[in-house]
Amino acid sequence: MSDMQYTNEHEWLKIDGDTAVVGITTYARHALGDIVFLELPDVGRKVAKGEDFAVVESVKAASEIYAPVTGEITAINDNLPDNLDDLKEDLDKGWIVKIKMDNPSEASEYMDKTAYETYTAGLE
Repeated sequence: MSDMQYTNEHEWLKIDGDTAVVGITTYARHALGDIVFLELPDVGRKVAKGEDFAVVESVKAASEIYAPVTGEITAINDNLPDNLDDLKEDLDKGWIVKIKMDNPSEASEYMDKTAYETYTAGLE
């Protein structure tokens, strides 16, 4: 998954044409602890870069998940609310939404895996 990118808010994204596949990082998952609930957005919802579009709740806290790009949510992972253990850095099972990007260049500013690992090491 070396072609994935990472945000400061601990979302990952993988670009597939004009679509960003979005999830939360393993770091975020571990920081949250036991996840008990995931609120997904509606397909067709327009989101702006930096806007929260979903909420994940754990035994520790509730946390917003932010859109890394501006666009329209074209798909949600309906399996996640009933399979919260799948919420991890996994393209097949752990993605949350797919966003058709209005401006694909927005995705170019994020960290690669090495930079993200360096960033999170500084947080511990």
